[in-house]
Amino acid sequence: MKVIFLKDVKGKGKKGEVKNVSDGYARNFLLKNNVAVEATPGNMKALEAQKKKDKQLEQEEKDAAEQLKTKLESLEVELKTKAGDGGRLFGSITSKQIAEELVKHGIKIDKRKIELDQPIRALGYSNVPIKLHPEVTGTVKVHVVEQ
Repeated sequence: MKVIFLKDVKGKGKKGEVKNVSDGYARNFLLKNNVAVEATPGNMKALEAQKKKDKQLEQEEKDAAEQLKTKLESLEVELKTKAGDGGRLFGSITSKQIAEELVKHGIKIDKRKIELDQPIRALGYSNVPIKLHPEVTGTVKVHVVEQ
């Protein structure tokens, strides 16, 4: 019997896949537990429509990330902190502080998306990469100045 998986089933198939399984397995487990539906022509059309919709949503998310990337490229974030001799900071600038400063500019980004390998510990300019989408990475210029 051909079925369309509605959820991932370990060892059998992933969500959205169409597979041939034994009749007993389909009737007694997959259909009974709402893990899969029978692959009728109507269900196949619904699956195609859902895949098309998902693809369109994914493209819209990517376009929004591209727009945000261009906005970030033109933005300069200025953070003020105390510093000692030679431009060394007392403490450091973390991704959390950068995220909070971006919120003041009207851009809400999760601090975990800011790819700062090590906190900024010196005065001056730094380019900080931000992962906006799995395929889109933007860069924001951070200027650390003495308070």
